Amino acid sequence: MTLPFHSLKAVPPGFRPTRVHPVEEFPYTRDGVRVAEALRIIQNSPRDGAAFDVALVCGFTPLHLGTFLSAHLQRALPDCAVKLSSGLYGDLCGTLERAAGPRGRPPLQGIAVVLEWADLDPRLGYRSAGGWGLAAVGDTLSVAGARLERIAAIIAKIAPEVRITVSLPTLPLPPVFHTAGWQASENEISLEEKISTFSVEISRRRGLALLNSRRLAEDSPVAARFDLKSELLIGFPYTISHADVLAAAHARLLVPLAAKKGIITDLDDTLWSGIVGEAGPEGVSWDLARHHHLHALYQTLLSSLSEQGVLIGAASRNDPRVVEKAFQRSDLLLEPGRVFPIEVHWQAKSGSVARILRTWNVAAESVIFVDDSPMELAEVAAAHPGIHCIRFPTGDYSAGLAMLHQLRDLCGKERILPEDGLRAESIRQGARFDRTAGDGPAPESFLAQADAAIAFDFHPGADDGRVLELVNKTNQFNLNGIRCTEADWRSRSERPGSVVAVLSYRDKFGPLGKIAVVQGYVQESVFYVSTWVMSCRAFARRIEHQCLRTLFDRLGVREMRFEFAPTARNGPLQEFFESLLGQAPGAGRRVPSGRGRAGTLVLSREQFEARRPALYHDVSELRRDDG
Repeated sequence: MTLPFHSLKAVPPGFRPTRVHPVEEFPYTRDGVRVAEALRIIQNSPRDGAAFDVALVCGFTPLHLGTFLSAHLQRALPDCAVKLSSGLYGDLCGTLERAAGPRGRPPLQGIAVVLEWADLDPRLGYRSAGGWGLAAVGDTLSVAGARLERIAAIIAKIAPEVRITVSLPTLPLPPVFHTAGWQASENEISLEEKISTFSVEISRRRGLALLNSRRLAEDSPVAARFDLKSELLIGFPYTISHADVLAAAHARLLVPLAAKKGIITDLDDTLWSGIVGEAGPEGVSWDLARHHHLHALYQTLLSSLSEQGVLIGAASRNDPRVVEKAFQRSDLLLEPGRVFPIEVHWQAKSGSVARILRTWNVAAESVIFVDDSPMELAEVAAAHPGIHCIRFPTGDYSAGLAMLHQLRDLCGKERILPEDGLRAESIRQGARFDRTAGDGPAPESFLAQADAAIAFDFHPGADDGRVLELVNKTNQFNLNGIRCTEADWRSRSERPGSVVAVLSYRDKFGPLGKIAVVQGYVQESVFYVSTWVMSCRAFARRIEHQCLRTLFDRLGVREMRFEFAPTARNGPLQEFFESLLGQAPGAGRRVPSGRGRAGTLVLSREQFEARRPALYHDVSELRRDDG
């Protein structure tokens, strides 16, 4: 089977399509039909779609691997025109160097590097006969090591915004070693060691994804991968099924999954075994002795995901007093402080889920709901289309293992940012902020005593992942909904005269981390703003007002001109501008989805000063040598 694409909502650095669709395995059993379906997908690609250029770098004849890779990418990016290029037979390094290209030309969106043993030394393949003697095998180690060093050096030179995926040799080695096949020889172990060293080195490159060989083995058994006849006759070493699986894996890495932002979990027979209302707080269990350790593993995984920024909430039809006592147990593996909010009552769980989503300010499609009851799952799924429902498989250890892996897959991230660790606590402190401030606008006395501090960074690093994350994931306070590729953002921020400001915030309730980004350029006393986004966690604290005030002061401009476009979700930004301009900037131009017609909003310093509220923030500016 191929690796199924559950939901592809994010795209790699280097591209941002209009729509991203899931890619499912080709539902065919006969190889010829499977290839024909892949060709049909490629032929039906949109001719006028934005180009998604990918290089397939391999030393063998690409043949079906290229076909399947194009098809899987095309399914994932239906609005785009996938263009796949490859190189000459036996010239993997040369193909990789040409894919890297000169720095002056537009970079590719992705490069898929598929290594096999013959790429490291032709004597490790089947098409080069006569090189399997003892002396040749010993020499192969040095040749393979030198080839791996060259490949790593080429990868290091590729522009950092180009997405690179790499798969290590997937085929069995030929019978070149002196030991029987069931015994590992010293030379074979040394060869594997060189591969491992190479893997560690290239994995440090930002934007490079290394295919997990163990996961690949689950979906494509090693014994069913190699086709000797195809290798010898046409130079293509894979079976059709393995080519499909490998292509799907590379496509998934080139167009990575959007990590789920939160998990809402049931309690009884899910977080723990037993009904807490019947057994009591001490009667529920998750221990190994009573064969309930699957619940302990689930708690441990939720705790780990919480550390990495995944929001954890709970929804239970229960007595809140009994649940509170259960959460006070010292042996609970998921700290109660990592679960927020906890909705416990006797009403429908769909209502609990709705309130949790509002507290998190997260869309249903970015959240997982876990429950042991099919009825509860169906009720929540009907009320919240798009939410990913998973049944907790009580007592089924095989299904339980699959569930643990699925949760990790859906919430997995390539790297953890400092703000990820702050996310859950910032939402909790945001709730405290809202409760303390009360309904409606926060009172002046409350804001004046909040000890709010804003730090401006006008020299953020080009590789700051949080900046691009804010630009591409912020919706409600977003100037125009424009998404940027990493290459686009680097070009914008590094052009002469460009101004980039990144805001970090904290108050007496705790830090929010980096919560806003502004980008534009200054010309003749005017600041032209192309990008302005702010996290919804920062609402109601007048940070947006302080942002403009500081920029007016620091840049010394008389007015700002904003590249504005109404979107279906940037109502809060439109309301902000209405309060300053005296009219709704998007009046009559809101659209049900996507972006409306762009326009320019002009705000003079006099207008701003006349309408802005009182500001109480302590403002500072980070310097390049600041920590």
